[in-house]
Amino acid sequence: MFPYAEATWDVVDGAMFMGWGGALPGMTTVIAMAACVAVLVVGQRSETAKAKRFDK
Repeated sequence: MFPYAEATWDVVDGAMFMGWGGALPGMTTVIAMAACVAVLVVGQRSETAKAKRFDK
């Protein structure tokens, strides 16, 4: 459904995407943050394990 009275793209003056005004943008941001933290944790564990091999 178009959020304006007139169904034309000429009346759109800013960013417009699915989920605007709902919980979707916040939920996807939280999911993305969790994925980034998970990648950092896995990467840190991997690098720590590799570094321990050279400390011996």
